[in-house]
Amino acid sequence: MSPTRRTFLASASAAAALAGASGQGQIGVSLAAWSLSASFFQGGWKLLDLPGIMRERLGLEGLEHVNQFFENPTLNYLQKLKRACSDNGIKQYLLMVDHEGSTAAIDPKERKQAEVAHRKWIDIACFLGCRYVRCNLYGGAENWKEDRDLTKRGAETFRNLLEYAKGSGIQILVENHGRASSDPDVLVDLVKKVNHPDFGLLVDLGNWNRGDDRYAAVKKILPYGRGLSVKGTWGSNLDPAFDMEKLLRVALEGGYKGWWGIEVSQRRERNAPPLSGKELLEREVQTVREVKAIVERVVFGKP
Repeated sequence: MSPTRRTFLASASAAAALAGASGQGQIGVSLAAWSLSASFFQGGWKLLDLPGIMRERLGLEGLEHVNQFFENPTLNYLQKLKRACSDNGIKQYLLMVDHEGSTAAIDPKERKQAEVAHRKWIDIACFLGCRYVRCNLYGGAENWKEDRDLTKRGAETFRNLLEYAKGSGIQILVENHGRASSDPDVLVDLVKKVNHPDFGLLVDLGNWNRGDDRYAAVKKILPYGRGLSVKGTWGSNLDPAFDMEKLLRVALEGGYKGWWGIEVSQRRERNAPPLSGKELLEREVQTVREVKAIVERVVFGKP
């Protein structure tokens, strides 16, 4: 892109500030784009189609982007995406970043590489008017429970990213997303080590390590949560694993304020034949609608 980073961020600062102003209080039900990932990877839709799908098929206005869904994020492409969201009344408030390196790698060169790889997504999120960029705490020793410096290394990376984002209105979040990052004590320690007002957590109701008490874990990290991913089981075709409604009430009782982002896999039948991208999209849309109804009833008291 031709504009300098400073110019780029300045041009989007008003939009980011507006998004931030709406980041307080109970906002509404939003869509984590990953909920439609199966159909996306089967060619059922492209990112520029998503705002229309959200408005016409789902009745949702809050969007959590996934960086893997951006085809070619040139300035022209981003302008089209921003326009599509505006035309459909979609609020882009979060961008999830995956596959951009290990933020807590033992090798400092590897950590720096991950840090630099994340920078472009901070710029992109700011241009789109997002409030948050979700990163991952990945890397370190194979046995992460014995890696005493894991959060220290991760905190260094995230502080550097926060310095890069300074003045943009972007906040950095880390999600419980497997292994060390799904240990609530690790996440709390990370937040304390970063010690920055623009750093917090994305609380995923489902991503906990095997054997952990997910209800207690959610309670522990919820005070640092600025976003929330709704997960759980529903319907007769899935084996019960954890109770979505109970987890929603745990978050409510814990004082969570913000968007309630639906991030669920499609409702499916066992031994069902493979589906095309369009067929998968129909299944995913129906699943999101079912979960939306649960969230609206439990959180917002709708019948």
